[in-house]
Amino acid sequence: MQPFRIAVPQHAIEDLYRRLDRARLPGSVDEGSWEDGASLSFIKRLVHHWRYTFDWRTAEARLNELPQFMAKIGQLDVHFVYQKGVGPAPLPLVLTHGWPGSFIEMERILPLLTDPGSHGGDPGDAFDVVVPSLPGFGFSQAPTEAGVSSRQVAQMWKELMLRLGYSRFGAQGGDIGAGVSTWLAKLYPEHLVGIQLNYIPGSFRPALGQGQAPVRGEEEAFLERAAAWVADEGAYAAQQGTKPLTLAYSLADSPIGLAAWIVEKFQTWSDCAGDIENTFTMDELLTDISLYWFGGQVEASLRIYKENRAQPLVFTPGERVVPPMGMALFPKELPLPPRAWVERVFDVRRWTPMPRGGHFAAWEQPALLAEEMRAFFRPLR
Repeated sequence: MQPFRIAVPQHAIEDLYRRLDRARLPGSVDEGSWEDGASLSFIKRLVHHWRYTFDWRTAEARLNELPQFMAKIGQLDVHFVYQKGVGPAPLPLVLTHGWPGSFIEMERILPLLTDPGSHGGDPGDAFDVVVPSLPGFGFSQAPTEAGVSSRQVAQMWKELMLRLGYSRFGAQGGDIGAGVSTWLAKLYPEHLVGIQLNYIPGSFRPALGQGQAPVRGEEEAFLERAAAWVADEGAYAAQQGTKPLTLAYSLADSPIGLAAWIVEKFQTWSDCAGDIENTFTMDELLTDISLYWFGGQVEASLRIYKENRAQPLVFTPGERVVPPMGMALFPKELPLPPRAWVERVFDVRRWTPMPRGGHFAAWEQPALLAEEMRAFFRPLR
């Protein structure tokens, strides 16, 4: 385990500029609309900002203020942020990001969790926070062979937490991070004090059929909503979950293609009222996009969708997740199941509708999510 500092080579930045200078953009019947995908007028502004205003070295210096490390877990080098809490007995907590996010999703919430006393909270709610980068995301090494799904990532995170000296800890996440957190609780209940989620993994399926309660009412309505969402918005997941390499050729070669693929999801999935800049600044978006670009491992960040399709979160009759679970329901999140669906498997202790926010909860509404996390884990300490 070694300290880590981000240091993107200058030639990589210059190569990015050359590619932006040579950009060839598509046409559009309505440049301002997001109906057909990423708005052309927005992408034009984003590219201009990336080329002439955004300063990667400034973002890099800010990120390097976070305590970062690299550890060999199994065969892979894993990048992670590790911030000790300020309080009488901080609770260890592993936070896992998703796609198309990165560890910077947790940048705003990190001080609220590690030092609540300095942000209007109780020091007794402090956490020791570990924020790993998923394999192939940012500066974590991409898997060298097939088979690394959220299930294997959970095994890696367990090993990382044990190596840091934590035999009992909490887990939190949204998107892919929700799947990793659930796998942690499913596979290693002896190590988990509880999990707090802001998303239910799309592959989550409790046992149904003979001997199980029939699906009725709000559960049926949820399954219909989810199917409709997949039909209207799920093309990205179908591509990443079946032929990720074909897509990766264009995203690895074109920074604008990568940016468009990513920002469409930030616009669609966030609580931004249609204007992505209501929620994220250009510099914030470009910091995340640049991590994907400079990381040079986009195929792995897409491929985890295929791996998760092969190893879905499916439960057998009578199977339960033992550690307590808490759920924060942000209003602009992707379709979420009703509590009855989740309680078929989980021991749900908190089920909290949130007043605002979307899919990127830790980034969009860090104060709201931090307070909900404190409330959930408080009786489990």
